Amino acid sequence: MRKAKPRKRVILPDPVYNDQKVSKFVNHLMYDGKKNISYEIFYGALNTIKEKMANEEKSELEIWKQALDNITPQVEVKSRRIGGATFQVPTEIRPDRKESVSMKNMIAYARKRGGKTMSEKLAAEIMDAYNNQGGAFKRKEEMHRMAEANRAFAHFRF
Repeated sequence: MRKAKPRKRVILPDPVYNDQKVSKFVNHLMYDGKKNISYEIFYGALNTIKEKMANEEKSELEIWKQALDNITPQVEVKSRRIGGATFQVPTEIRPDRKESVSMKNMIAYARKRGGKTMSEKLAAEIMDAYNNQGGAFKRKEEMHRMAEANRAFAHFRF
């Protein structure tokens, strides 16, 4: 590469849970720079989880983190052109990209859901991901299936 790598920006932890992961999630959730609204949506979703999963011994933040871990993919396929043919080459994902992909998938499938408010839809998606079901979990399984099916082309990655 000709240019120097850009510096990683420091993301400040969120005000309620003092957690950087929450801030990253809220940044992915945000539209048009409306960070307060996305914080309200996220905290509303966690409150809904606290009410609905009261019998669970974990806190709502731990449930959310477990749900993210459940939908985090380990491998993905990348298109690679070799000699006029395009192959789907399975590659492992960097840890920061894993986190980002899982957050984006959770938000995307929450937005597609039926429901009244975004916080309700997000809460439902988080609970489904915690229980190893829902759209985001299916997406992870699909990514893993694609990588497994194309394992023969793994030698094309460098």
